[in-house]
Amino acid sequence: MIDTPSALLARRLAFGIPALALGGAYVAQYGFGLPPCEMCWWQRYPHFAALGLAFVSLVAAPPRLWVAFAGIAIVLSGAIGGFHAGVEYGWWEGITACTGPAGAAGGDALEAIMNAPLIRCDMAPWTILGISLAGLNFLLSTFGGLWILWLLARRKVPGL
Repeated sequence: MIDTPSALLARRLAFGIPALALGGAYVAQYGFGLPPCEMCWWQRYPHFAALGLAFVSLVAAPPRLWVAFAGIAIVLSGAIGGFHAGVEYGWWEGITACTGPAGAAGGDALEAIMNAPLIRCDMAPWTILGISLAGLNFLLSTFGGLWILWLLARRKVPGL
């Protein structure tokens, strides 16, 4: 059982943050025609895990532990989003599967072009105020996940 208001808020955030992030990703993908690149998918996996861990906290003891694991998964998604945003902004090089030249794999150049990924990881398809979707995920997930962990670490001070 969740024993403090802070822990209850942490559990709600453990459900809400990944649901918001995944919902936004799927609206962008299917509503606005912005298909995900490989690193976009990498950011989704920890959110799926966080939702599952948040659900486990409803039925398994100790619930605070499962919410903490969800918070860690959310922070992990934020870290991946931060790496992806850095690739999009040109701060560092990305993985070759998303950003490499067409002939990098060797063999027939035409075959490499035909089999190359269509969605590049190093180009942000959409930004708001100069922040890409990966950057938004970095901000939301990193700070949200840390907030969850901070809420769980809080203890009620006796006499207050």
